[in-house]
Amino acid sequence: MAITVAAVSAWSPFTHPMIWERWFSWPNVIYLAPIPLMTALLIVWVWRALRGGSELVPFVGSAGIFVLSYAGIAISLWPYIVPYHFTLWQAASAPSTQAFLLIGTMFLLPIILINMGWSYWVFRGKVQADIGYH
Repeated sequence: MAITVAAVSAWSPFTHPMIWERWFSWPNVIYLAPIPLMTALLIVWVWRALRGGSELVPFVGSAGIFVLSYAGIAISLWPYIVPYHFTLWQAASAPSTQAFLLIGTMFLLPIILINMGWSYWVFRGKVQADIGYH
């Protein structure tokens, strides 16, 4: 994963002048430098944590690498959703459709969250770390 993240990060600025300009123009280079630096630090952190017995550190670190990778792609392509063809606003659906989906989400999301909470409540304490495959 680290090799792929590094390869895509190194290759992306050469694919389009807009991406090069976004990442390497002044003062953007200062504002955006924390993203690749934090990604590199997380990769080193996960790599070292894999030798230990902790499962939480590799999981959290990998999730962080994933989020930072998508942030880098979003920064590189902004405001385009379909690269260099459609912007976010051109690709968005009509406001009436968005309102309809928002109303549906307002009703369904609490039901889904209640269902998940109930499932976790029913099965709490049923799993133990010392049983299963070794």
